[in-house]
Amino acid sequence: MSSSQTAGSLTGLRVLDLSRILAGPTCTQLLADLGADVIKVERPGAGDDTRSWGPPFVPGADGEDSDLSAYFLAANRNKRSIAIDLATTEGVALVKRLAAISDVVIENYKPGDLDRRGLGYEIIRGIKPDIVWCSISGFGQTGPYSDRTGYDFLIQAMGGIMSITGESDTAGGRPVKVGLGIADVMCGMYAAVGILAALRHRDATGEGQYIDLALYDAQVAWLINAATNHLVSGKVPGRIGNRHPNIAPYQTFGTADGEIAIAVGNDQQFARFCVELGLPDLALDERFRRNRDRVVHMDALDGILSDALKADGAEAWERRLVAAGIPAGRVATIDQVLSDPHTVARDMVVEMPAGDGGILRLLGNPLKMSATPVRFDRPPPHVGEHGDEIMAELALAEAAAERQP
Repeated sequence: MSSSQTAGSLTGLRVLDLSRILAGPTCTQLLADLGADVIKVERPGAGDDTRSWGPPFVPGADGEDSDLSAYFLAANRNKRSIAIDLATTEGVALVKRLAAISDVVIENYKPGDLDRRGLGYEIIRGIKPDIVWCSISGFGQTGPYSDRTGYDFLIQAMGGIMSITGESDTAGGRPVKVGLGIADVMCGMYAAVGILAALRHRDATGEGQYIDLALYDAQVAWLINAATNHLVSGKVPGRIGNRHPNIAPYQTFGTADGEIAIAVGNDQQFARFCVELGLPDLALDERFRRNRDRVVHMDALDGILSDALKADGAEAWERRLVAAGIPAGRVATIDQVLSDPHTVARDMVVEMPAGDGGILRLLGNPLKMSATPVRFDRPPPHVGEHGDEIMAELALAEAAAERQP
């Protein structure tokens, strides 16, 4: 899937990455997979916060834990690392020099922090007028919460997703976060889209711009139908476990040996589903004939379907329902997903050589592009691994600029 011979769609684009943890690095890894040259600026010694978020860690040549935690590996391939201390005058000057030869700067410092260091957008804009600058923060550059620090877990709580995730109160549930940093990841996706849109504008007009992106705003935006359900009806959505508020049956069910997810998207599918269950008359029941009726009578339908599905195991039901054109699948564990033949066929687990001669197994990129395929050229770097290389390139670029009339 990777091709070192084929130029990526973003080849020639340089991104100065001042971000850390997950939202910004998710964005810049995506840009790097597409061919951008991403220079990751890290604190000397410690590096990105996530380098210490473990175990597990990749062992170094001495067998001890290296600075490559599994968490760090998830969002930092295809990047080059340089260690710079932004608390020093020399460090600030070096970042300015790197920004002058970059197309994009992305950062996730607390609002105002980089301005106080002499590295704010307006300062860099004075050096590189067409720079595209993306600031990611917990709550944005404006608004009453702008001075708060935002982490994914906090954003999931304050941004509403936890209020609709988990079993209902009557089922003994409580608000639950999504099992990974989805607010960070989605914010990173929005950042990539915004940066690419700003670059298109720059290429058309020569004008750079500032992108103010908040984890909180991104989280609110992807409340999607849960939020619009409330805006239309005035009703406050609650937790309904694995059920869907607008479609039925669209949830998990227990079987004789495990859980299965069944997603019946229309009335025709429901009729076929009832036939496979041996309950063809169920589709004629006035309570269940139409989707809107099934949503109203979801509790009664749940009981009937749960009893019927106990008659066989999850794997058997999956084969049978899929053959009948009914979307269904077992609830898979992470190890089952990563070893699934479809995962392998879609190149969603890739191998990259590690610096010590070993092999790293990482998640692949979901983009399958025919002319400019994504690239997996560089494993996630050690802190400052490419400092000398980057400094040499910077000197060459500055010398070339001085020679221009």
